[in-house]
Amino acid sequence: MRIKAIRGAITVQENTRQEILDKTKRLLSTIMDKNALRYEDIISVIFTATRDLDSAYPAVAAREMGMTQVPLLCCQEMYVEGSLEKCIRVLIHAYWDDDRVPQHVYLEKAVNLRPDIAQI
Repeated sequence: MRIKAIRGAITVQENTRQEILDKTKRLLSTIMDKNALRYEDIISVIFTATRDLDSAYPAVAAREMGMTQVPLLCCQEMYVEGSLEKCIRVLIHAYWDDDRVPQHVYLEKAVNLRPDIAQI
């Protein structure tokens, strides 16, 4: 069994608790669907959010989805002048038992972060 890392990101329009949770759930669900992941496959999840998002922790969305036994961590994304605003990023470490290539997921304005691999 191997360990793989999967990246993803999504943007929100407003800094509200509900939008942060809804968009985080959409991002996680899309990543899990595209990679055929189950909660028991996930080793850990690291979330970052830009400094303009402070109404909710993205990890709350993961807990509400049922990731109750997965270690989760939220951090603030490093600020770089001119960088994408209102963005939630995720790095998932998971057990992988075949040769599939991880499908990274970038949604909304976050497709601009990695247009070469963005999954729309």
